[in-house]
Amino acid sequence: MTERPGTAGTAAPEAAAEGARWGGAASAAPGAGGPGASCGTPKNSCHVEWIFAPDDVARIRFAFSPMWELVASLRTLRDPARHSLHLPWLRAVRPRLAGLDLTELFALVPQRGYLADFLTPTPETPMPDFAAELERVRRTPPERAAAEAGWVQGSDPAVIERFRADPRAGVARVADTLERYWETVFAGCWPRVHALLESEVMRRSRQLAAGGAQTLFADLHPNVTWRDGRLAVVRKWEYSAPLGGDGLVLVPTAFWWPDTAVMVEPYQPMLVYPASGVGTLWTAGPPPARDALAALIGRSRAQILTALAEPATTSALARRMELTPGAVSQHLSVLADGGLVTRHRLGREVLYRRTPVGDSLVCAS
Repeated sequence: MTERPGTAGTAAPEAAAEGARWGGAASAAPGAGGPGASCGTPKNSCHVEWIFAPDDVARIRFAFSPMWELVASLRTLRDPARHSLHLPWLRAVRPRLAGLDLTELFALVPQRGYLADFLTPTPETPMPDFAAELERVRRTPPERAAAEAGWVQGSDPAVIERFRADPRAGVARVADTLERYWETVFAGCWPRVHALLESEVMRRSRQLAAGGAQTLFADLHPNVTWRDGRLAVVRKWEYSAPLGGDGLVLVPTAFWWPDTAVMVEPYQPMLVYPASGVGTLWTAGPPPARDALAALIGRSRAQILTALAEPATTSALARRMELTPGAVSQHLSVLADGGLVTRHRLGREVLYRRTPVGDSLVCAS
């Protein structure tokens, strides 16, 4: 069950059902701490809490999701004032929406409250592609899709009932619409969003490796608190359970800014939080190459070296520089041979970072 901003925490119709929905620790009656338990107290006093065993920290992993961003952007379309950082994107894409019928998607993803979880499954890999995530949506069991559609509140009842009357056909229609929306509106901006999220994953992974969970969660979001092996996230409902060896997936987001969201059983536990630097998403381009540095090593290499204030992969740099990965790779090789950058493998990715000599050159210029 995913709790999104605005989900009613005080006697919402879906709240009473959620206590019995998932079983186990979540089967507590409302008020007893299950995910459907209404808070009954002032806003921001309820929490979703995961209890970590000693080896659960090692199972924390990062991922980001093109499907999550796509679905979250539907709320940006309908409530731009709440997501004002994305107004440049909204102005750019609005003319492309004319031929799209998003009625059914808007019904399943209302402006506030719960949205159907099957649209945003927990990422299975650190950097899934859209096609793989869309296929997971298409494979949603019809009975699960129908149940989750029934828990959506405040949307178009007629559209929801049509979906629930034939959920197999409904899932197929929704998946087709998501694909058209991606191709028409979102695919063009995804490289920029991808670069931001990739940078966030790399930075937070280093933070976790260097300082452990306490350091990682210290500045993740004001709603997130780590204390004595327990991770608490402010929500409008109560839930507390051990991770139980499932691991926690941390998913940075651009389009869900400035809020957090969580996913609990029967899905893999997931915490969605705003990525750093979202405010520069639609203004950031290649960093300016300082004249002296550009004259010394060339403008493109100077821009790449300047961009490596935070470590990055070749693909992330290529998207930011608007160069081909091959061209960026050649420049990085020259910079590495000159002792200005180093390579470090992180899983299947190679991460580049400036050396102290590279830092000195950039700072001096």
